[in-house]
Amino acid sequence: MPEDLHYLSLDEVARRLKARKLSSVEATRAILDRVGKVDPRLKAYATLTPERALADAARLDAETAAGTSRGALHGVPVAVKDLCNTAGVATAAGMPIHRHNVPTRDATVVARLKAAGAVILGKLQMTEGAYGLHHPEITPPVNPWNAAYWPGVSSSGSGVATASGLCFASLGSDTGGSIRFPSTMNGLTGLKPTWGRVSRAGVFALAESLDHVGPMCRSALDAALVLGVIAGADPDDPTAVPLPVPDYVESIDGGVKGRRLGIPTNLVGMDADSQRTFDGAVAAFRGAGAVPVDVTLPEFDEAALKWRLLCGVEAALAHAATFPSRRAEYGAEFASLLDLGLGLSALDLGKLLLLRAHVKGELDRLLASVDLLLVPVMGTAAWSIAAMAAAGRTAETVAARLRYTVPFDMSGHPTLTLPGGMTADGVPTGFQIVGRAFDEAGILAAGHAYQQATDWHQKRPLP
Repeated sequence: MPEDLHYLSLDEVARRLKARKLSSVEATRAILDRVGKVDPRLKAYATLTPERALADAARLDAETAAGTSRGALHGVPVAVKDLCNTAGVATAAGMPIHRHNVPTRDATVVARLKAAGAVILGKLQMTEGAYGLHHPEITPPVNPWNAAYWPGVSSSGSGVATASGLCFASLGSDTGGSIRFPSTMNGLTGLKPTWGRVSRAGVFALAESLDHVGPMCRSALDAALVLGVIAGADPDDPTAVPLPVPDYVESIDGGVKGRRLGIPTNLVGMDADSQRTFDGAVAAFRGAGAVPVDVTLPEFDEAALKWRLLCGVEAALAHAATFPSRRAEYGAEFASLLDLGLGLSALDLGKLLLLRAHVKGELDRLLASVDLLLVPVMGTAAWSIAAMAAAGRTAETVAARLRYTVPFDMSGHPTLTLPGGMTADGVPTGFQIVGRAFDEAGILAAGHAYQQATDWHQKRPLP
């Protein structure tokens, strides 16, 4: 086995397993060994299940020897965010109050990963309830590129683990940017699917109408492989749309030639690194044959500012069984969100729903004029922990960070985050490709074309 097995792409590992050049037990043991060496410092895992993972790997190897394959992920070790229910393994959602919550059924996305042959290594650490900060009793994951920098939230463990070779892919969730922030901060390719493309059954909710579940990987091709497994209608989730699931891998080489790429001319709050990353992406797509089209982004400042109110109402619903009755067991930041939601009037909620409808309408109209839309992830390309502390967590500072993520949670459009540069401090920077509803195939093909022309996705943080 190569010493850098842990940094192979999911696609490459799957092909080696299929060709019997690598066994699932070998791959699983190698990753578990690396977790043992690296994760005591990085804190990416909330729960590791080595015995279960090795037993599953051995069973999958026996199936391979018998000529049976479960599918694209047969024998590949992956991990999931700790809000996805796992039968017999605690699901805490980043909350000590739920540390003893042991589900009897897998979330649909976990069941589908297993049905496709994936080996589940364990559960990845996350912020409290999938909101903005980690619970005070939990040590946050560490950015493997530079420990002084933010690892992203709330899928922080998913970002750190996938970037550091502690799994070959992971699942994250995104309500306001929580696939996209840790993907860009850790140099990953993160896919927030269209709302309704992936079932949320068995996934602990932050705000159900805003929550999206999706893959966090090292390439667009890997994301296509995982999405093809987890997407689709689900009798346990009536909001999972009953549309056919395309073969995302089959269409991954579709490219961007002749496709109209919307380039906003009114970006605001951009620092030099974010602008450089964005400009480099435009140049790469133009070189790949895309047709840049100048567009004007709708004004989203109000949506970014008021997203917290909408999130708070739905989060209060999700936590009605334990909040405010067990307030003392909640962190201050998350408790303040729930208080905000509980205090909102029906009239205020009505205004928020109208605002959200306007955001979706504006974006639908914009995306009808182009095939794809290019936007930053953040105006400040990479936040240090010190800079975030200095800026504080006022409604305005949080809204500024959410400006380019929240609108697409409100509208439900699919986005693909791609690594596109590095700061002087050696931290990755990224950008987003946004597509029309259910055009994951289009944004994945665009991301793959970009990654065929660049090598940012091949950079790794640690030996």
